[in-house]
Amino acid sequence: MTRNGAARAVGLTKSYGSGAAEVTALDQVDVELGEGEFTAIMGPSGSGKSTLMHCLAALDHPTSGQVFLGDDEISAMNDKKLTEVRRDRIGFVFQAFNLVPTLTAEENIVLPLAIAGRTPDRAWFDEVIDTIGLRNRLKHKPSELSGGQQQRVACARALVSRPAVVFADEPTGNLDSASSAEVLAFLRHSVDALGQTVVMVTHEPVAAGGTDRVVFLADGRVVDEMREPSAQRVLDRMKSMGPRRPSLGD
Repeated sequence: MTRNGAARAVGLTKSYGSGAAEVTALDQVDVELGEGEFTAIMGPSGSGKSTLMHCLAALDHPTSGQVFLGDDEISAMNDKKLTEVRRDRIGFVFQAFNLVPTLTAEENIVLPLAIAGRTPDRAWFDEVIDTIGLRNRLKHKPSELSGGQQQRVACARALVSRPAVVFADEPTGNLDSASSAEVLAFLRHSVDALGQTVVMVTHEPVAAGGTDRVVFLADGRVVDEMREPSAQRVLDRMKSMGPRRPSLGD
C-alpha cells in the first residue's frame, strides 16, 4: 500500500455502546502508514480520525480487526506489553502541551526516559535539541516559553526515545499561525533529517499541506488519500466531503 509500513490497521472496527445506542466510530478500516513519512489524517467532525489514531497508538482497544506496529500485532498484546510499547516505541504529541510546570525544558524532554530508568543517548539528544532550535532555552520553565516553544519541547520529548512512530493529535490546535508554522516545520524536519515517522491528526488544510500524504476519513471509513498535498487541494477535498453527523469517533 505504501513503502515499508511503520504501522497498519487491518479490518479495524471500533464501536461504543450497545444495542440501539451503539455507535460505530471505525468501520472495517484498512490503512498502512509508511516508514519515514509524514502522514496527516483528516475528516469532518465525527469521521473517526482521533479514534483511528488512538487505536494505532495503543491508547484504545479495537472492537475487532488488527493493529500492527512494524510486524508486531499490538491489538493482541496484554496491558503489560502495551505499556512497554507505548513507553519504548511510540511518541505522543497532544494539543495540550502536557509539560510539567516545575521542570525545565530539558527535564521535561527527558522525563519519560527518567521514569523508565533510562538515560538518553547523548548524541541523539543533541541532534533532537539542535533540530528544535531551543538549546539556549533548555533551562527555562514552560511559563518562560511561548506556546510554539512549549509545543516544540513536547515534540522533542516525543522524539528523544527514538520511537518507531510519533503520533500527533491536533498539535497546532492551541497555537497562533506563527507558532503553528514553527511546530510544523519541526515535525517536517524530523522526518526529512532524522528519518522519523510522524502521523498527525489535523483539521487544518495548511498543516496537512506540508505532509507527504493525507488520509481522508468519513463516517468511520477511509474514503480517499492524497500524495504530495497542497493546502488548496486539501481544502477543496474537505469541502467536497461536507459535514458529517457528530459521533464519538472524531
